[in-house]
Amino acid sequence: MRPRLPCRVLAAGLVWLVAVTGCGVRPSDVIEAGDPPSGRLAPTWEASLYLVRNGRLSVVNRPGPPLSPADTLTLLAAGPLSREKARGLTTEVPAGAGPFSVSVEPPGHVVVTLSTPLGELPGMAVDQIVCTAAATVPDGPAQVTVVGAGQSTGPRHCPRRTGGGPEAPGDIE
Repeated sequence: MRPRLPCRVLAAGLVWLVAVTGCGVRPSDVIEAGDPPSGRLAPTWEASLYLVRNGRLSVVNRPGPPLSPADTLTLLAAGPLSREKARGLTTEVPAGAGPFSVSVEPPGHVVVTLSTPLGELPGMAVDQIVCTAAATVPDGPAQVTVVGAGQSTGPRHCPRRTGGGPEAPGDIE
């Protein structure tokens, strides 16, 4: 039985040797990689609102969290932010036009239902609603029907809107 003892000792020694040598990775010093990232993350979503400047539609892209089409129209009715007002932007959509109900059926056709009679809105307000609602459809361009108190208009396209996404910020001429 004595001859097996050296084999066991040798085997245990080999196991210990393999364990302490690891997988061949040699130790190294700390590698500097610079400062960690800092600052705000860029928003990944923008709401395209069609406001009015000098009597013409002007698209404004507001960064923020994803919104439903109805919530995007609520932003439109709330009017321009102070920095947008400073650039001469306004809205013709009254705050009382909301809450809005929005449905997309069939695909590419948006129906916006107002809380006020359609006939009480100026034409520019209807254009703002049509363009803002159309911009919420990712596969645009969309046709939009606006309904309020039994009156409706549409289906309509956003004036001068020909591409699949909103125009660059600025006036629609």
